Amino acid sequence: MTLWFTSDSHFSHANIIKYCNRPFANVREMDQCMVDRWNECVKPSDHIYHLGDVTMMRPKYVKHILEQLSGHKRLIRGNHDIYKTKEYIEAGFEEIYGVRVIDNLLMTHIPVHPDSLGGFDANVHGHIHDRPNFAPVKRFKRVNGVLDETRPYLVSYINICVEATNYRPITLEEIKQMVRGEGGLYGRG
Repeated sequence: MTLWFTSDSHFSHANIIKYCNRPFANVREMDQCMVDRWNECVKPSDHIYHLGDVTMMRPKYVKHILEQLSGHKRLIRGNHDIYKTKEYIEAGFEEIYGVRVIDNLLMTHIPVHPDSLGGFDANVHGHIHDRPNFAPVKRFKRVNGVLDETRPYLVSYINICVEATNYRPITLEEIKQMVRGEGGLYGRG
């Protein structure tokens, strides 16, 4: 089982093509591309977290799309995921979250303010679409509850919007490569 991540698909949202310069002629082409690239990666036994903004409309209107997507789907709500939890479950998501922490990586839709990053290694997020990542933030380790300014470290922001990942999900390992500064497949934007 592999853990996968994606964000901001905006299924069936025609205006997102224009707003974010997505390379598609129309919604049908965009949706099909994202379904194809998702299913090239994600196996039925895999788990995938969608970090919000699945669609701008009620989930039932894109259920036919979500049913085509492989894997056990989990949703971390975005600012456009405003409908009742029950609607997202009925559309195909198994679990719904506001935020998740996986391997000390803070998974959110909207990037978290630097003062709220605490001891996380990175904030993996969506929301900013085709805009570049924020610069890493310098933090200090705590020793016995006291900040130790001799022990600095950087907390990265990792944008995983579909525009930043070539419209395909990415693995937890790819995210960890980006956090370590190895670039991974997509670099650090």
